[in-house]
This record gives sequence, C-alpha cells and structure tokens, in this order.
Amino acid sequence: MGDPAVPLFSGAAVSDGFGRVVAAVVCGALLLSCIVAFSYLESLHATRGEFYALSLFSAAGMCLLAQATDLIVVFISLEVMSLAVYALCAYLRRGKRPAEAAFKYFILGSFASAVFLYGAALAFGATGSTRLADVAIAVGRGGPAGTGGLLYGAAALLTSGFAFKVAAVPFHMWVPDVYDGAPAPVTGFMAAGVKAAAFAVLVRILVSGFGPAGDQVVLDWSRLVVWLAGLTMLVGNLLAIPQRSVKRMLAYSSIAHAGYLLIAVASMQRSGAVRADATQGLLFYLASYAATIIGAFGVVAVIERRLALTGSGDDLSSWSGLSERHPGLAAAMSLFMVSLAGVPPTAGFMAKLTVFRAGIEAGLTPLAILGVLTSVAGLYYYLRVVVYVYMYPSGKGEAVQGGRLLSAGLAIAGCALIVLWMGIQPGTFAALTQSASTSFGR
Repeated sequence: MGDPAVPLFSGAAVSDGFGRVVAAVVCGALLLSCIVAFSYLESLHATRGEFYALSLFSAAGMCLLAQATDLIVVFISLEVMSLAVYALCAYLRRGKRPAEAAFKYFILGSFASAVFLYGAALAFGATGSTRLADVAIAVGRGGPAGTGGLLYGAAALLTSGFAFKVAAVPFHMWVPDVYDGAPAPVTGFMAAGVKAAAFAVLVRILVSGFGPAGDQVVLDWSRLVVWLAGLTMLVGNLLAIPQRSVKRMLAYSSIAHAGYLLIAVASMQRSGAVRADATQGLLFYLASYAATIIGAFGVVAVIERRLALTGSGDDLSSWSGLSERHPGLAAAMSLFMVSLAGVPPTAGFMAKLTVFRAGIEAGLTPLAILGVLTSVAGLYYYLRVVVYVYMYPSGKGEAVQGGRLLSAGLAIAGCALIVLWMGIQPGTFAALTQSASTSFGR
C-alpha cells in the first residue's frame, strides 16, 4: 500500500495508495461473496461458470474505476462493471423478480451513464481534455474565458451520475427493488463493491479534477455534496424504519450509509491534514461496511435458500426464534446489525466516529450532528431484527431450519471476525491506509 504511485495506460489511470486500498476492498468483497454464493447456488441447483465469470468482470471494472484518471477510462470501466452487475441481478431465472430488478437497474443505470457522459462532454468542451489533471489546471486558472458555466455544469452532472451508483438521494429509487429482487450474494457484492468503486472515482473526479488549487477554492462543490449527504441520511433512515422485509430494510440502510460516506467526501474540499483524515475515514468506512453488509446478506442467503425461491423468507416474522435453531447465525446477524447501527466495539462504530470527526474538522459540524441523530434513529430498525431473533418465539420455522452452512458459514464467520478486529484494533487498518491519505496531496 505504501509504494509510490505508478501511472497506467500512459497516464489514463494511476496505481496509488488510495486506489490499491479500494481495489483490495473490492477483491475482498468478491472473494467473500463468491464463497457465500457457492453453497447458495449449489442448493438451488444453479451453479454455473457464468456466475463467477460475471463476478470477475464486474470486479475488474470496479478496480479500474477506482484508479482511473481519465474520463474516457472512467466511462469504459463503469460500463464493464455495470453490464456484468446487471446480468448478475437476473442470474436466477426463478419468477419475475430477478428479471424485473435487472431491467429496472439497467434502464436507470443507462440514464445515469448518459448523465455522466454529458458531464464529461462539458468538461471536455471547457478544457479541451478528458484527463483529470488537465481539468484541474483549467479549474485552477478559472477556465478559459466564458467556460465557467461549463465547468460548474460538468461538476454537477458528473456528481449526479455517480450519485446514482452510490444510491444518494434523490437518485436512490432503484435500490429497494433491485436489492430485493437480486440473489442475496449478488446484493451483498453490489452493496460493497459498487459503492466502494463509485465513491473512489467520485472522490478522484471532485478532488483531483475540480478540487481546490492549493488553499484556494475555485469551484466549491462541497455545498452540493453537503446537501446530498444530509438528504441521503434523513431519507434512508426514515424509509428503513417501517420496512418488514430484511432485504428492503438493508437496502434503505445502504442509502443512509451513502449519506455518512458523503460527509467524508464533502470534508475533502479542505486541504492538509483535514483532507488526509477524511480520506482515511472514507477508506475505513468502505472496508468496514463491505465486511458487515456481505456478512449480513450472507445470513439472509442461508435463510433465503431454504425456500428455493429467491427473495422470499426474509420477512421479520421468519427470523423469529432463529437463536433456538441456529445460535451461530443469530449471533453473527446480531453482530452485523449492531455494527451497521454504529455501536462499539464494532467496526461500524469506529467508521462513523472517523467520518464524523473528519466532518467536524472540516467545519461541517451541523452535518456531523445530523449524522449522529440519524444514527440514533437507525438503532430502531437494526435492533428490531435482534429482538425478533432472540426474543420472539419461533414463527415460520421451516424458513430457517436445517441445512448445512458449508462455504456460506465460513464467509459469515470471516466477516464477523473482520468486523470485530476493525472495531477492537482500528489502528492496524489505519496504518495500512496511511499512505493512501496522501494520494490527493496535503
């Protein structure tokens, strides 16, 4: 992680500390998701090589996306990632829900790609280049005469395009149906990998392309990100509260977590140590969230596969008495819910602490306070799952009985260990990302 930055593809991408950490998160998410999927697909008699090939294609797109420094390469890697994920959503041809989820994701994702392309065209029109370094030079000089509006429009459209990928409000409407209809292992991979790659390239575009020139802020994009963060935290948590489907609850909670991550992105408008702390906070949050959400969807997959029908069996009543039949699964799911809620000593607590601290250091104290308040509200729907698991009598026992955990159990246990390790020993991961915090200067 600490090796110097290496230009790739004649400077169209760069392998630096930031990109390497994100690529490591993506590869870890891929490995854990495939381990969960192995026994899940085997139990549904749906094991085919295409699943793993598509997963590798999408992960390759994510890794390149995190290291791209040219808007053309960003678009190519974005499409490689997206097309493979669309196919993964419709992988199980059981009923209409997977196909409906994939089609909806494809249509809205295509619209987001078009918005991104329009923003890239405006950036090229204003600067004459698609390289982020050249865009930064033009922004630092105020842009050629009469192009100020183009630069603002480019920044807004590029941000909007990736706001869809990270599920920020108001670009979040696709998330509940897609997460609910896709196979549980795919949903976990999407929530972890796509979010990590999209946030990585969003940070590169805003900081490396449209960031401040030294200590002077030429194009203030942080206001837009602050509003996106506030709305995303509020809407995500409020819509998650009434959900009785665990998959849909996790979908809305992923929207809320995108809001917390946007606090770190907004904090990167500042230079120096504040930006370095915000970068470390963002990376720590992405890694901890990846382990937690893949573990949670791993547990959902174990329960879901017992019905041999994707998307069923995740109603809260189906989780009643889980601790009596599967105490290990119950303990793991409770740990993941507590981590998502941000309760110590889990990785989720340390992740939120680092992000909120970065926001306060950047002068975004009201936004950090809003993050704390919405996190408190999130305790309700996270702990409600724990209550059903431990305090309600057995309900639909058939939905959670029996079945060997096989590879899924190993992946869930691995995720649980990572969540505990990052919560108890956060300094170890922080040391790994120290070089990444200087990828965008100080």
